[in-house]
Amino acid sequence: MNTEYDIIVVGAGHAGCEAAGAAANMGSKVLLITMDMFKFAHMSCNPAMGGIAKGQIVREIDALGGYSGIVTDKSMIQFRMLNRSKGPAMWSPRAQCDRVAFSIEWRNHLELIPNLFFWQDEVVELLISQSMVLGVKTRMGVTFKAKSVILSNGTFLNGLIHIGKAQINGGRAGESSSKGITEQLVAHGLESGRMKTGTPARIDARSIDFSKLLEQQGDLVPGRFSYLEDGFVLEKQKSCFIAYTNPSVHDFIEGNIHESPMYDGTIVGIGPRYCPSIETKIMTFRDKDRHQLFLEPEGWNTVEYYINGFSSSLPLDVQYNALQKVEGLENVRIFRPGYAIEYDFFPPIQLHNTLETKAIKNLYFTGQINGTTGYEEAAAQGIMAGINAHLRNNGKDPFILQRDEAYIGVLIDDLITKGVDEPYRMFTSRAEYRILLRQDNADHRLTERSFQIGLANHDRYDRFRVRNSQVDHYMKFLKNKSVKPNEVNEILKSKDSAEINQGVKLATLLLRPEMSIFDLDKFIDTSSDSTLSVKHIFEQVEILIKYEGYIEKEKEFASKVKALENIFLPESLPYSTMLSISTEGRQKLEKIKPKTLGQASRIPGVSPADISVLMVFIGR
Repeated sequence: MNTEYDIIVVGAGHAGCEAAGAAANMGSKVLLITMDMFKFAHMSCNPAMGGIAKGQIVREIDALGGYSGIVTDKSMIQFRMLNRSKGPAMWSPRAQCDRVAFSIEWRNHLELIPNLFFWQDEVVELLISQSMVLGVKTRMGVTFKAKSVILSNGTFLNGLIHIGKAQINGGRAGESSSKGITEQLVAHGLESGRMKTGTPARIDARSIDFSKLLEQQGDLVPGRFSYLEDGFVLEKQKSCFIAYTNPSVHDFIEGNIHESPMYDGTIVGIGPRYCPSIETKIMTFRDKDRHQLFLEPEGWNTVEYYINGFSSSLPLDVQYNALQKVEGLENVRIFRPGYAIEYDFFPPIQLHNTLETKAIKNLYFTGQINGTTGYEEAAAQGIMAGINAHLRNNGKDPFILQRDEAYIGVLIDDLITKGVDEPYRMFTSRAEYRILLRQDNADHRLTERSFQIGLANHDRYDRFRVRNSQVDHYMKFLKNKSVKPNEVNEILKSKDSAEINQGVKLATLLLRPEMSIFDLDKFIDTSSDSTLSVKHIFEQVEILIKYEGYIEKEKEFASKVKALENIFLPESLPYSTMLSISTEGRQKLEKIKPKTLGQASRIPGVSPADISVLMVFIGR
């Protein structure tokens, strides 16, 4: 039996699967260790991928050559493009998935990678010598050695499940927690903490009165996540449904709030502020007489529904009785109750921007171990850790994405620079260059860079080049093609747009808010392109023309700010002796040891005056 590998990935959640896939596709010999090989990238919470800012991340992972987008496309049961009423920087793809099919698709794709291997077991110890990781030991007593180890443990490190007064040791429902790793890492100088997340009850569709609920259908023409087309079309979709709580629900939960472990002091972990439990919503927003609930199907061939918005750690009988007071759920049956789970994490300021730990060489952290939440955030960290572990093992420069290049760059920079005081979730508001980081142009931003480091393959790169040339072709055509009044005035009239009295370029007409490129498509020859391809290319062309001024201004601003990212700070800088820097600034700089002046400028507590002192000190 082979026990030596280039990289070992511990945990086969979304982070672990992307990490293993990326490193193996780049040429590393990878071992993926998981406690359950039937739960690759298991959707522990809601059965969906994407959403606000998260959809952009999935597109970025796909553009890099990861699998999250492909797997989502192959297992989705509904697709929606969110925020269509807002500007394109806010458009975010989201898909409901078949939970079981999603995991099966992940396993199928990973098993096709020749130098990726699997082992079902629990890692109980890391092999560490002279502050360098050398491998792992498992519950079965097997020792595996590797040049690098990537930990993607999810909520399993000392995981503790709460349902009312009941406490169950577990990483998620029905699965045991992992012991020993946290204690070992703390002994080697790493700081740990506790966080909390939660999940709602799963309910039986046969007990739901859907006639009382608001149906939420998918897009009439569903899209996809992956830039690899392969004739993908979602021919049918399943609807989601919206229900609402009411004063009776609120009064009942408030009357039993003393039974919640969140309110009696039992739970000490930090929970997500933006995705609170139902009891927190009711206690925090007492002026609200209702809260929205989304009933989401778990798959094509199951009656199981996920009730998004009703996360809870209340006792089973309280959850059950509260749900029965929701209109449409009067006869509800529960498959399994909601619960809260506490778990260990490690503040991510202890990481380099490659996600390698500062205290232990060649050891990488990804996902919830870094204090993040969400499948997409975990997968993004996973692919970046897999890439960088491979590059480091082979003596190559690290692969770092800047804040103006990707939401993934924003995510990692936020984690290592600002740390976390609650489970971190990506929002569009976190990205200062979001008009550059749109969901439609992730391949334009990232595919060539990924191809250069050996992850994106030739097929993906060739498709990217074709797509780019098509975008350029249609951009030039629209800017050069003129139309006469008799050709276009009827169209303008139908769109309540002012008619023209002389020839006008198509691009000029497209600048009108009421006009879409699809209103003018009869003037554009698309005979050489597939229908599916044209739709997405046209959308990107329209965005580039309508928002050209804003995009150029943001690029200009980003290039000015980026100058600070090119000023590197030696790790040996004696921050503690720089008395011209504020006390808080010295403490934060000494603890984080930023790589660049740009990173230093984003550390909370480091002022512009402190940055000026640093610039003088390093001779700038």
